[in-house]
This record gives sequence, structure tokens and C-alpha cells, in this order.
Amino acid sequence: MELQYLVREPQNITPETPILFMLHGYGSNEEDLFSFVPTLPEDWLVVSFRAPKDSSYGGFAWFEINFNDPHQFIDENEGNEAVKLVMENIMSVTNRYGLTKNPTHLCGFSQGGMIVYSLALQYPELFNKIAILSSYPEEKMLHNIVNDKKKYEKLRFFVSHGSDDAMIPLEWAKKGAELLYDLSAYFSFREYMNGHGVNQKNYLDLMDFFKK
Repeated sequence: MELQYLVREPQNITPETPILFMLHGYGSNEEDLFSFVPTLPEDWLVVSFRAPKDSSYGGFAWFEINFNDPHQFIDENEGNEAVKLVMENIMSVTNRYGLTKNPTHLCGFSQGGMIVYSLALQYPELFNKIAILSSYPEEKMLHNIVNDKKKYEKLRFFVSHGSDDAMIPLEWAKKGAELLYDLSAYFSFREYMNGHGVNQKNYLDLMDFFKK
């Protein structure tokens, strides 16, 4: 299945052009994170995917979420199918632009962040900068994690969360920091005084991370 997406192309595209893939949260769409484009590096290709499912509350979803039961928060099969689908589309877009020697970056918000965690930790050799916003690592979607810590050496993680997030508790997000620490991955974990979203300070720190 080919996902719909928005794309910002730089003036020149070579096999070494960096590409950033963006995955929005539950009930949103591809325009959400694409709003970051004006402050992202101008020489990057930026692709913002639209999730394939209509959500129960409008917008789109990568998989359904059970907001009434934290123990059955996601459907395992749907979650893993979403990871597989995104990976297929990343490879398809990368091939379409003839990118062969390029860095590939990921940015995911909330539900999109769960997929980004899964992709980065299952295929660490394929990615570089990883931004995870208002999310957490979902154990049901973390398979085949490489035990060789050297595999994670080139990954750089930026993980941020709101201290008053009522959708995904801060404690869930901190599990991501613990996991990355155990894997000896390079990461920064930032906590901001806001809810389930990205405030101005969070946004500026994220842009600084991408531009370094």
C-alpha cells in the first residue's frame, strides 16, 4: 500500500541528499508536522506521511487506540503492520529519489513516535537522527532489537515530553530514556511544561537538534 504524503524538495537532489520522514499522531494528518518545514535545513528532502486509517475521532490513524484501557492501549497486530507499512514506504520513496549514500532521519509525534521507536531500534543501520515527541516505546511493537550495542552508535535521539501530558503519561515516556540508556544509545531526554503537544521551547530545541 502506498501512503499519501507531502514533500518538500531541495533545489538539488543527489544520492547523498539527507531525507527526513515525519509521522503524525492519532487523529491528525500529514500537514501537522509538515508545518516544521520552514525552519528545517533547506538542503533536506522532507516527507510527511498520512496514516492509512480513518480515526474514530476524525483525521487519520496508524492503528486504533483503546483510550479506556491502558493495558490494551494498542492492537499488537495493527501496530506491527503499521511499522511494516511505513518501512516499505520509506524504502519506496528513498529509491524513487535515487538516494543511496544519504543520511535518513525520522520524526514522530505520539502514535507516530511509537512507530519511529520501533523502526530505529529494529533497523539502526538505516537511520541517523531520531526525534520522538510526546510518545513512548510500545513493547508490543519492539521486536528483533539488536543486542549489539555498537549497532546504535551512529543514532542520535531527541526525546521530548510534556510534564502535564494527559494522553501519554510522563512515566511512559521515561521508559524510552531507560531503554536508550540500556542500549548505550546517544540521546537527550527533554521535559517541558506543557501537555500533549510541542511548545515553543520544545520546537526550538528540536530544530537545534536537526541543524547540528
